[in-house]
Amino acid sequence: MTSARSTRNRIAVSILVITAIVAVLVVRLVDIQVVQADSLNQQAYDTLSVPQSIYGPRGDIVDANGVVLATTVIRYTVTASPVDVADFTPLDPTTGAAEADVTPVQAAAEIAAITGQTADVVYGLLTADPSSSYALIIKDVTLDQYNAIKALQIPWLYYETDPQRVYPNGSVAGNLVGYMGTDSTGAVTGTGGLEAGQNQCLAGSDGEQTYEKGADGVAIPNTLVVDKQPVDGGTVETTIDSDLQYFSQQVLAQQVIATGAEWGSVVVEEVKTGKLLTVAQYPTADPNNLDATDPNYWGAIAFSDPFEPGSTFKSESAAALIDAGKATPASQVLTPYKYKSPGGAVITDSEVHDPEPWTLTGVIQQSSNVGISILSAMLTTQQRYDYMKKFHLGEKTEVDFPGESEGILGDPNAWDEQTLYNSSFGQGITTTAAQVASIYQTLGNGGVRMPVQLVSGCKQADGSTTEVPSTQGEQVISADAAQQTVNMMQSVVEGGYAASLLKIPGYNIAAKTGTAEVSNGEGAYGGGYLTSVAGLAPAEAPQYVVSVNLMKPVTIEDGSAAAPVFQKIMAQVLQKYRVLPSTTPAVDLPTTY
Repeated sequence: MTSARSTRNRIAVSILVITAIVAVLVVRLVDIQVVQADSLNQQAYDTLSVPQSIYGPRGDIVDANGVVLATTVIRYTVTASPVDVADFTPLDPTTGAAEADVTPVQAAAEIAAITGQTADVVYGLLTADPSSSYALIIKDVTLDQYNAIKALQIPWLYYETDPQRVYPNGSVAGNLVGYMGTDSTGAVTGTGGLEAGQNQCLAGSDGEQTYEKGADGVAIPNTLVVDKQPVDGGTVETTIDSDLQYFSQQVLAQQVIATGAEWGSVVVEEVKTGKLLTVAQYPTADPNNLDATDPNYWGAIAFSDPFEPGSTFKSESAAALIDAGKATPASQVLTPYKYKSPGGAVITDSEVHDPEPWTLTGVIQQSSNVGISILSAMLTTQQRYDYMKKFHLGEKTEVDFPGESEGILGDPNAWDEQTLYNSSFGQGITTTAAQVASIYQTLGNGGVRMPVQLVSGCKQADGSTTEVPSTQGEQVISADAAQQTVNMMQSVVEGGYAASLLKIPGYNIAAKTGTAEVSNGEGAYGGGYLTSVAGLAPAEAPQYVVSVNLMKPVTIEDGSAAAPVFQKIMAQVLQKYRVLPSTTPAVDLPTTY
């Protein structure tokens, strides 16, 4: 009896123990599968998932005709996980059936056949450290090579996207497109030229994706999830004509070398729109190989390097006089070689001559510093300054190119007597080449200055265009004053000292030569000359501006150095854009009285 009761007690205790164990297991199971399910699933996912970036491509920079000046090509880096290197079984891509096993030795040979490496080199990289989870196999793999390697179905290979910026046209517009670098965080970004100035448009936004891997480190099929879609960068559409840019660079380079100049620049601008068709220079950089060029020429000197413009500025002074009603093309001025103002300023012409009875037209044709100074004295200091500001001198152009200079006008109240007179013939103030071209655009456009354009907009990935610049013109001087000034400039091409170098058969050309003394760097002149030509064609209805500057030429030190460049490029412009020849003779204004 006692034995039976003892047995029942043991059974009861066992049942209670088992029940308790089961209850604990059930509670634990519920806790794992229900209460902690989300947390544990996330932990498992975090352990097995592998995050990857999806590259958002940087946008292109193109010329006015869609020719690519800067673009991004995708290259790939192939890596391996040596600890996981083993035989694998590829599947037939058509039927999905298992094919013959592939050994690491065979895989190395197949990789090498695509990359151009040797099988021994690849196998050595795979086996150098069998305990490692990372080994670099090869960098800079092309898309075709990448696809070929992917087709091998090697499970322990991995791929990293390696975007690279390239410039298909090399140095053509290289001074404008700029270059890439890294910011303070180490991120790759535009650091020069349009790459920097238009970075907000160009920059893409990377996306994110994850996949799950097995215990062997191999990606599990069909587990790829895109968490964030990438966004492509926009396309910067410039106003530049890359063919004309190339031609201009070639012509300019030849003359800079021939004359021994330090550098040269050419700006071609469309009169009616203010669009820059060419902003060329020599020396200039190839963004694919910046180290081959002096860093001083990595940017666009037409925007960044101000200079005293010299006699090309006399056109602005003449236009201001006519617009203010102080002079006409026939205004008379007996012009000596040397003149001393009432306030003590001393002005001389470039060559000794007897007093000449020149008209304002003759002053422009003969490029007389004395003549333009005497006539400009009819304007007050404030009036002269105000006209300069109307032409937007002393401020950046609307392009706002990285590193762009405003030039220097100074405070007119602080101008001394010498600066007051010198400013009328482009000394004592500084401008950029882009500003000079804008002056001539205004003169050719009936006195209406158009905003200077280098970028016509940012074309977004969805096809829309943003950041479209203003096309609102500004009446700076009267249409009559502008046309009379252009008419006077025809006399330079018809009878000035560089006339034979400026003429283009069949067209009336209006131009002004310039020779400006350059500072010696110690606050005085004597550092050589900047020679220049700026002009318009056809003179009766101007369509294009060409402005040329050569810094410190050695073999020729006046406007004759820049004139051949002007003539060749303007002739090319007129031919390229099929401008009809002039049907009326050049305006013949009296140069003497």
